[in-house]
Amino acid sequence: MLEPSNNNELPVIPEKRYFTIGEVSELCGVKPHVLRYWEQEFAELSPVKRRGNRRYYQRHEVLMIRQIRSLLYEQGYTIGGARAHLVSDNEDSARARQLIHQMITDLEEVLEVLK
Repeated sequence: MLEPSNNNELPVIPEKRYFTIGEVSELCGVKPHVLRYWEQEFAELSPVKRRGNRRYYQRHEVLMIRQIRSLLYEQGYTIGGARAHLVSDNEDSARARQLIHQMITDLEEVLEVLK
């Protein structure tokens, strides 16, 4: 198993649509019971559940799990702190998207004036 400081040494995520909990465990260096616990603590983690409550994670969830792992194991955040950090990242991303959209609109208006 990987040491907590070796997040950069995690395997490359294959080009698949869905991953089982076992695959995600290996890809992220986290045991399956920890993944199930994190699902309860982080609302952003909600794998698809199919037959017999089997979990199937998507690529964006695998990336998020790696981010959570880094926050908890490498950067020393608590569960609550990591949750707050993820929320603030989402808010920052939303603001950035809004700013980009406004800039595009402004540039389109300038282009129309120049025509």
